[in-house]
Formats: sequence, structure tokens, C-alpha cells
Amino acid sequence: MDWLETYTFPMESSFRDLQSASRIYNRVVARTLSHGTTTACYYATTHVPATNLLADICQTRGQRAFVGRVCMDQLSPKDYCDESVESAVQKSQACIDHVRKIDPTFDLITPIITPRFAPTCSVEALKAMGDLHRETGVPCQTHISENKSECALVKELFPACASYTHVYDEAGLLTSQMILAHAIHLSAEERALIKLRDAKVSHCPASNVAITSGRMKTRELLNEGITVGLGTDVSGGFTSSMLNETREALLMSRHVAMDDGDEAKLSVEEGLYLATKGGAKVVGLEDRIGGFEVGMDWDAQLIRLGTVNDDGDLGVGEGLVDIFGGESWDDKMAKWVYTGDDRNTVAVWVKGRLVHQREEINSWKMGSGEKSS
Repeated sequence: MDWLETYTFPMESSFRDLQSASRIYNRVVARTLSHGTTTACYYATTHVPATNLLADICQTRGQRAFVGRVCMDQLSPKDYCDESVESAVQKSQACIDHVRKIDPTFDLITPIITPRFAPTCSVEALKAMGDLHRETGVPCQTHISENKSECALVKELFPACASYTHVYDEAGLLTSQMILAHAIHLSAEERALIKLRDAKVSHCPASNVAITSGRMKTRELLNEGITVGLGTDVSGGFTSSMLNETREALLMSRHVAMDDGDEAKLSVEEGLYLATKGGAKVVGLEDRIGGFEVGMDWDAQLIRLGTVNDDGDLGVGEGLVDIFGGESWDDKMAKWVYTGDDRNTVAVWVKGRLVHQREEINSWKMGSGEKSS
């Protein structure tokens, strides 16, 4: 709540000014695309015009996106809060209707019901969002068990519920289309309920460390059969790069392993899985994105690593990844995961459309001096 009140609420409140919202949202989408993020789940604001603007920007720039108008009717500033449960439903429905108008089949843009998290939503508001979820079939997203003080607050606000997870379950929100961000401080019973409902978890390690929320035991959730992907949680998290988030997830698992043993560690391959196929499963699109199987959408990024010349200078490429020539494929991938950044992302495609390009991809110099075709 300290973070929300100090930083998030004031910033989001400013988005009633569409010029400000347009300036920031355009930069957000351009920045995430430049890091290779082909698909994003966005928490917008409570404002219908600004939320619809974000959906329009994503469609224009070509990013596949789940765009959600944030619902909150308590523990929020009086001038930045849903006036009533009825108003929250009407405004959320208006954003759903807008996406249906610009993308009737949700081919690229999908609306997503977004109660911010239990403390900022009354029981009635959560149930209303659950009803809207059931009636429209639109997916939903929220936060859960991010830090211990939050968990204590939920227990105080919802004393009739057995747990934080039960708050969402009793509201009709804990379904196979629910994305739960963080999920750090879950009991065994809560994890079992999440697994039973087939709800999904978005692991946000950079944010969890930045605001000292806790250490998510990713291996534990994976071993129990819970679907996990990665999220940035910007700007609780400090990075909009999923590659950097992969790195943070690997390092987080090593911190956990210091107490729980080496089995808790994630491999480079597992980190990349969480960022790609894992994320695709979290958003319910594993049959369309996250891999290169025949028939899937061409969502891809072209990566170029730096090649070091005989004199020790970088002959091709930019960034911190140095390739000397003797590395195996696994070595190259590990170097990219641990030291790569957006300078290595030469081009990005979504559904076969080129949506980001650092330079003319048909004419860069290869290590041999030849041109790419």
C-alpha cells in the first residue's frame, strides 16, 4: 500500500489526461516490443478512455495484448476510485465492448477483467467481477500473496474467508482463465486450490526483490503442477525486459536454493521456458504462441550476438555478449540469458508482422564480411 499510495496511484490518476496517457503508453508498448515482448498483459487505470487508448495503441503498433481496466472501490484515493460496484461493472463492460469493436475475435487484443487486488476491492466488487467473468468469458488478472503485510491485511478485511486464495475463489474469479501475479506466500492448501481450479501464476522476481516482498519458490509450484510464467510487474519491478526477468528468476531460484538445496535451482532452459511457453500457457495461448511448431503464429525475435575479432574488438553486433568462436550452442544461449539486452534484439515479429527493427536486417555485416539474405 505504501508503494501504491506514493507512486502508483498518483501516476495512474494523471491518465485522465489522454495526452499524458498517449505519451506514456506509446513509449511503454514501443519499449516492450524492443525487448522482444510479443504478448503483454497490461494493468491500465480506472479510466475508460485511457484504457481504450492503450488497446488502440497495442493494435496499431502490432503487439498482442491483454488490456484491463483496473477495478478498485476501497482503500484508494477518493478521486481515483470506482464510485460504486455498479460503476465498476459498467466501466469494465465498456472496455470489453471497445475491444470487441476494434478486434471482434480477440485475434490480437483481448480485454481482461482486472480487480487490482483484494484489499482495494470490496466483497461485492469482487463478486461482481466474478459474475462479469462468467457472463462474458473474458479472462481475468489480479495480485495475490505478494508480501506478508498484504496477506495480513487481506485476513483482516476478509475474516470469513479461509485464505487469500479463497477470497478470489468465493468471488468466482479463481478459474482456469485467472492470472495470479506473485503468489509468494501461499500455504499448501492454497496451492492445492490453485492447482484444482487450474489458475495460472505470473512470477515477478525483479519486483519481488526490489520492494522486498519475498522469494517465490518456483520449483515448488512447478513440482505441484501449477502453471507458471514470468512477469515484469513494472514498475514495482525495475525492468521491462523479459530476458532480464529470466535472469532474475534464475538468480531468485539460487537464493532459494541456499536454504532449500540445489533442487530449487532453475536451469537456463527452464528460465527460457517460463518466459516463452510458460507465459503462453499463463495467458491461455499455448496452442498459438511460445514455440515454433508448425501452425503456430510467427511470434519471434531475431537475436544477434557480438562476434569478437582477432584483435579483441567487437566485429559484429552490440552489447555485452562476446562470442569468441569456440562456444557451444548451450554456451551461447547462456551468455545471452545472463549478459544480453535489447541491443541483441535485431528484429521482432508478431503474427508475421515486423513490429520492431534496430536496423536493416537484410544488410548487416556478417562475421565473414558477407551480407545476410
